[in-house]
Amino acid sequence: MTDDNLTEAERWDARYAESDRIWSGNPNVVLVREVKELTPGRALDLGCGEGADAVWLARQGWRVTAVDISRVALDRAAGHAAEAGVADRVDWQRRDLGESFPEGEFDLVSAQFLHTWGDMPRERILRNAAAAVAPGGVLLIVSHGGFPPWESHAHPDIHFPTPDELLESLQLPDGQWEVLLSDEHERVQTGPDGEPAHRMDNALKTRRLAR
Repeated sequence: MTDDNLTEAERWDARYAESDRIWSGNPNVVLVREVKELTPGRALDLGCGEGADAVWLARQGWRVTAVDISRVALDRAAGHAAEAGVADRVDWQRRDLGESFPEGEFDLVSAQFLHTWGDMPRERILRNAAAAVAPGGVLLIVSHGGFPPWESHAHPDIHFPTPDELLESLQLPDGQWEVLLSDEHERVQTGPDGEPAHRMDNALKTRRLAR
């Protein structure tokens, strides 16, 4: 079967199966910075991958619903949660977010680098993410602002929205939300040649006002 014939889940399973660990194992820096002062409650981690963010949240006292399309990633993440002693605080769910979304309201909804090379209705998924935020809760979206330097011209038809464009696409009702953070920032990422390279990302943090 060629890569073009694989489903999105099969592509991600194959990607995670390439090695024992794809990501660093550390929680995302912006997540830690923006969430550490929040009162723990119910959290939803969209595109949780190998579970570093979900495990970190659970260790801070959050009860986490962690969602990913890849069973390989989720099994690995569950193992990391067990090693950290927080297996009972995380509900791992395998979902294609374009087809189904977790039920309930959450005090924190986090989408860290929810991108894919496939066909994913990202704007609709993020609008569903906003709808899942409980009154007084926070939506935190961290996104790539563009391709890394070694892939800068690989996909000229793909647009990475700015924080303002992302905020507009969420279609948040007037008077019901406040923007806490909207910025673009640079970070260093190690390239395929092992050399560090600078990459632009952006972050949007909004709070649903209490009723």
